Order: sequence, then C-alpha cells, then structure tokens
Amino acid sequence: MNFILSPDISEKKQLESKVKEDSIYALIVYNDDVNTFDFVIDSLVKICDHNTIQAEQCAYLIHFTGKCSVKNGTFKKLKSLCEALLERGLSAKIEK
Repeated sequence: MNFILSPDISEKKQLESKVKEDSIYALIVYNDDVNTFDFVIDSLVKICDHNTIQAEQCAYLIHFTGKCSVKNGTFKKLKSLCEALLERGLSAKIEK
C-alpha cells in the first residue's frame, strides 16, 4: 500500500504565510496637483534610492500616465518606503 502524506493544517498555514511574505509587490506613486516635479524626483532619490535619471523617468510617467511603479519587492520591504513617501505628502500605495 502507498500512503500519501499531506501536511497538517498548521504547516499549510505556515507555507501560505511564507508565500505571501515572499510575494512580489509594487510600490505605486500616483500623480497629484500638489507636489512639484522636483519634489517628487528628490523624494524618489532619497527614499527609494533611485539615481537622478531613474527618478526623473518615474516622475514623467507619474505626470503623464497618472501613476508609476517605482519599486518592486516584498510587502515588508516596501511598507516603510510607502510610509515615508506618504509622510512627505505623496500619493502612494502597495499593490499586488
């Protein structure tokens, strides 16, 4: 006889939790009518560790398309970046 062993419920929950932690999310910055182009660029350089060219390109995308994915990573990694952008008055959120 062959038996198929399946993980118990707690192991399944731990695995699901680990998969969620390791999932890749996107930090999205949205266009607004408040912040200047230079302020957005400066914020992306300081908070998201962009170089100036990368920050400028993101700022153009934000301005002309309404939003831009400025950073990808785990939720845990992006959460502090998102909070820092929000504290500076930018419109940002983390999306799957």
